[in-house]
Amino acid sequence: MRDSRWRRAIAVAACGIGVLAGSPVSAANPVGDAGVMWLCRPDRADDPCRAGSATTVRRTGQPDVQEKPTSAGDTGVDCFYVYPTASLEPTPNSDTEVTPELRAVAQQQAARFSQVCQVYAPVYRQRTVPALVAERAYTPEQRAEMARIAYQDVLQAWRSYSAERDRGRPVVLIGHSQGARMLRQLIREEIEPQSAVRDRILSAILLGGNVVVPKNGDVGGDFHYLPLCRAEQQTRCVLAWQTFGAIPPPDSRFGRNPMTPEELPRPYGPDYEVACTNPSSLDRNEPRTADTVLRANPVPSPLGVELALRHGPSAVAAPTPWLVPAETYRLQCVRSGDANVLMATPEAGSPGLYPVPNATWGLHLVDVEIALGALVRIVASQTRAHHAAHR
Repeated sequence: MRDSRWRRAIAVAACGIGVLAGSPVSAANPVGDAGVMWLCRPDRADDPCRAGSATTVRRTGQPDVQEKPTSAGDTGVDCFYVYPTASLEPTPNSDTEVTPELRAVAQQQAARFSQVCQVYAPVYRQRTVPALVAERAYTPEQRAEMARIAYQDVLQAWRSYSAERDRGRPVVLIGHSQGARMLRQLIREEIEPQSAVRDRILSAILLGGNVVVPKNGDVGGDFHYLPLCRAEQQTRCVLAWQTFGAIPPPDSRFGRNPMTPEELPRPYGPDYEVACTNPSSLDRNEPRTADTVLRANPVPSPLGVELALRHGPSAVAAPTPWLVPAETYRLQCVRSGDANVLMATPEAGSPGLYPVPNATWGLHLVDVEIALGALVRIVASQTRAHHAAHR
């Protein structure tokens, strides 16, 4: 039974969505005034984005240490989270059922942020894993229609959320992969054109979504107002990266901006590049050890799956929901030709990480957890800076 569960976890992780949870789907799925289906929101009884903070810190040759960060309560900040490709439904677009896959990815990527914000996450009719695997079977027009359907749900959810919450309450946008692409479009088309709306954005965390900036510039590609974050206390800015363990190949899905208008993302051409902000050293981009935190329970997130495959499930077994693994990685944004990526280099005693499902994806699966501790810390710093400026 355990072996079959691990095989299933690896199969799902190879598709780029993390690990399936073993918990049943809750029948309670709140519906907003606009008919929005919510995966996570503070008034949901069974909310996968709300989790305990207890963490096991593991260091080679030392006994485990358990930590429980103090809850900050309601910090006055919301997070609007859009999850990556996770649905295993056989159709091109998913429905709006809260499935175990959605719960799992929310637990792995968004739940840690509940320490620093109130998390809202809509269910949206995303392009599914089977559609991604068979993408060459679809025409560009069909793929565009899949994206349109998905985006309409995210847009409707954002408008519903915005109408419900205090207009002066700051919000952090969080998205990975397909979720980051949804938020890129939302910022361009819905948020930036309205000054009162864009002023609410504390920051945007857009990982594995190929955010575009001018070469050697921080603003003016995808976004006209939100620059890249270059300090942990900076607000109204964007954190973005694509993680690799080696220079991406020429046909890489991530880290290289397309050169022709038929491709996505836009803008395109030699004057632009894909953005990279080093979460371990925003100001100087110095190579520093990543603040890695992975989900340990109910099943580990992608990095944990890889470590378990190498060393056995006990390597990521922990009595707490979260684990700081003994394995450590040094992060630095690296340019090579037209590639711009966050390079994760193993430190002494730590294994190199495999690209999954192949070299064109790089370390896409671990974009979030490789620096999850840093992301939560940065949001906390931005929150303090915002409140200090508005006293």
